[in-house]
Amino acid sequence: MRILALETSTSWCSVAIGDGRDWHERAVDAGNAHSTLLLPMIRRALAVADWPLSSLDAIAFGAGPGSFTGLRIGCGVAQGLALGSDRPVVPVGTLAEKLSSLTPEMK
Repeated sequence: MRILALETSTSWCSVAIGDGRDWHERAVDAGNAHSTLLLPMIRRALAVADWPLSSLDAIAFGAGPGSFTGLRIGCGVAQGLALGSDRPVVPVGTLAEKLSSLTPEMK
């Protein structure tokens, strides 16, 4: 399954693209520049993977909690790309994702 994942809920702006086996990731400490960095980062990730947007199975985004403006940017970009490419959007709770990576001893 080919997925494009976006995370903008903190000062970091992150994009990952992969199929479950191979992943390409890019993250930068964007401060307040998510709106200028996110789309170029997505274009670059698609180019590195050599996939057109239409080949994705889904577009995921970090749904918070987090910065209100950052969440709106990530959600809006994910929804816009999904609408334009007829792909589903998958909101991922940021805390749920963080908790899922903990080992049983850490929980």
